[in-house]
Amino acid sequence: MIVRFGYVAMSTVVQNASPSKTMTMKSFLKLADHEAGIHKLERIANENLHNTLRLLRHNLAHDIQVYRFSSKLIPLATHQDMRDWNPFPALREGFQAIGEFVKKHEMRVSFHPDHFTVLSTPRPEVLTNSIRDLEAHVRMLEAMGLSSAMKNNIHIGGAYGDKPSASSRFIEHFHLLDQSIKERLTLENDDKTFNAPETLAVCQSTGLPMVIDIHHQWVNNDGEAPWELWPDILRTWESPLAQAGSELANPLPPKIHVSSPKSPTDIRSHADGVDVVPLLAFLRNIAKVTPKVDVMIEAKMKDGALFDLMRDLALYTEEGVTIRDGASIEIKP
Repeated sequence: MIVRFGYVAMSTVVQNASPSKTMTMKSFLKLADHEAGIHKLERIANENLHNTLRLLRHNLAHDIQVYRFSSKLIPLATHQDMRDWNPFPALREGFQAIGEFVKKHEMRVSFHPDHFTVLSTPRPEVLTNSIRDLEAHVRMLEAMGLSSAMKNNIHIGGAYGDKPSASSRFIEHFHLLDQSIKERLTLENDDKTFNAPETLAVCQSTGLPMVIDIHHQWVNNDGEAPWELWPDILRTWESPLAQAGSELANPLPPKIHVSSPKSPTDIRSHADGVDVVPLLAFLRNIAKVTPKVDVMIEAKMKDGALFDLMRDLALYTEEGVTIRDGASIEIKP
């Protein structure tokens, strides 16, 4: 089984390369000249895109082919008071440069819309805002010229005191979405509300591919081991929605999320790095039925955690782990 590792948005290795520089609505409204404010927002966004491309070049240099974009590339992009602003003409070249780089080097990229993107909500205004946010993420991927193989990962959302009803509402609202949004979605279990079996059931009802977070599963489960769910999770990656935009000869591998508890008393928060032992246990248990899997590292040290993990994995070369390059391994079934 080939395993590729990636990280989230920011680098702790490359200096002065934040892709998430922003501007608050309060600061924007203080500007006397509205047009000057718009130009400032576009300058910040172009800097974020420039830094994203810098990080992608850094990733290429270290064999990292899996990466999650910052959702804050365009400040105030989905703010309700900015609905008349179309930032994409001013950002066209920046988005195109990123997309061309990703395609040329066959990278896998994604977004993870923020926690306020909630399709299980009973409130119409929250649903409207959630859909607007998903539309904005789709527009960014389309501006990059990237296929539907590049996904937006979300959670089911809140339970609102009635988890079955919330699941049903998610499914109902999902069916209202445009196809362009549906085919770019993946669904992840969370650490407090919808556990992995519950998330899997929604994926099976909607045709969405499931991203299992093995840290979330450890702190929120029904007593199952994560690999016991894997055969059914793997099947969700065979659905038409999962494979939308990918070539039949090169199907999109399943993806998992990994992190480690910050401390014994703070088990939900993420540590700086990743504990190799539980990760390897999971990977070894799925290796027989999984040709390829991509792993998104959600540790606080970002790419630094990835490099540390690769050094730790190198200690297991006599135990069935082969280092392929700077960010991938092979595990013998």
